[in-house]
Amino acid sequence: MALPARRAAAGCGLPIRVVSRRLVRASDPSIRPHVLAVSHLDLYANTEQCALTCVYPKPPTGAGDFDAVVAAFEAHMPAYLNYFFPMAGRIVVDPSSGIPELHCYNQGAELIVAHAGVELSALDWSLSGESLKRIHVPYAQDMVLSVQLLSFTCGGFAVVWAANNLVGDGNVGVMLVRMWTELVRTGTISGGGPNHDRSVLRQFSRPRDPPTYGASVAAMYTRWEHEQEVNALTAEESFIERLYYVDERDIARLRGEASAEGRQRATRVQAVSAYLWKVLAGIVATSKLLGEDEKRCRLLWWVDGRRRFSSPELRSSLRNYAGNVTSYVVAAAAAATVLSKPLAGVAAMVREAVTLTPADYDELYQQMVDWMEVHKPTNFVETPAIGLGSPTLAQTMWSSFPNDTDFGFGEAALAMPVHQNLGRLCMGLICITPKPADPGTWIVSAFIWPRLAAVLESDEQRIFKPLTAEFLGLTRGHGLRPRL
Repeated sequence: MALPARRAAAGCGLPIRVVSRRLVRASDPSIRPHVLAVSHLDLYANTEQCALTCVYPKPPTGAGDFDAVVAAFEAHMPAYLNYFFPMAGRIVVDPSSGIPELHCYNQGAELIVAHAGVELSALDWSLSGESLKRIHVPYAQDMVLSVQLLSFTCGGFAVVWAANNLVGDGNVGVMLVRMWTELVRTGTISGGGPNHDRSVLRQFSRPRDPPTYGASVAAMYTRWEHEQEVNALTAEESFIERLYYVDERDIARLRGEASAEGRQRATRVQAVSAYLWKVLAGIVATSKLLGEDEKRCRLLWWVDGRRRFSSPELRSSLRNYAGNVTSYVVAAAAAATVLSKPLAGVAAMVREAVTLTPADYDELYQQMVDWMEVHKPTNFVETPAIGLGSPTLAQTMWSSFPNDTDFGFGEAALAMPVHQNLGRLCMGLICITPKPADPGTWIVSAFIWPRLAAVLESDEQRIFKPLTAEFLGLTRGHGLRPRL
């Protein structure tokens, strides 16, 4: 069913002309309409809109133009939605419980085709607000999936996979792209495709009777209410948004420094986290508003539970689970302690914070389910994000999710999650994704304090470099060859 096209996309900041906007339904008539109840873990994600934006340079000769891209989506999207049937539904709040649920009646996912009247190289890729956040078209709040195809005057294009946090975490966002690529290239999705069945969580699908949780889990989340947030002017002046890249060789160098002789070799994540913790500690240590005993800082890491539970059967069944299985861990330390240690010592602190035993993760998730049973329905946010107490820098590592962005037109120059509005949250946020054509190199989205950005950008090591169109291959004469 076609929807009326709009002349321009309001609020995008780009001269975007919407050419068509229509609903695409799953093609398999044997899929029965149903209501999908969300899990207790889904409720932690709230109903916030987000997107995974894939930006492609101009395809090389022979790969096809933007019309071919649109034709690929028109041809394959109905079959794709047979695998992602809930994505063709709508988010509806149950009036009696106040809890959202997915009405999977094949109402249709949205497919938008639009033209942006600029070249990709004209955007400032060091600033997400001047690049990634301008590449989108607003869509209805109850829409589960809006796929947006935008062409640029240089011949490049973007595919915006806009969805809702309620239906899945970052792993699912990458799954949408990876499985789309597989379907277009092979005509099918291996392994049966995604699993939307919330009961796959087994022991974590229902709370205990009575619900039981400890003080540490009770302190993890706070009711998301404006009265408990920092005022808007303070929040706006406290953070800036940046896009960086980190070369593979710089990550390897940090990893070498973070791996002490005779100790376990630091991972890439541990090494970069240790570097960031030392930089943050150096800033906190110079604060004139804090006494020496108050100069502390925290690092937070979001954790994908799919590979961390004790049951091998559960880990296997969650491999393609399309839902939320995310928790987080946090570590706090005195700035002086962090600064006094070599990078290897701080990396060991990181490793200790994130390396819980499978039994510990089992109990963490069960307590999260029990806590949500007591406190639903309402919206919650990670307590450190409120901005009280020690400064917190949070990290989400999309670099651990396998992805494939080449559905016949070459690999994307970048594939980056985008949250249009972080509101009045006062926690630094680092999102790390691999560069599609060079996964050893990272592309980083940063929502951070201006002082932290200044230190990162002036550091002699030049670990975090401002992202540019040249680095992404988005200038004239650059392009990525499609896989044959």
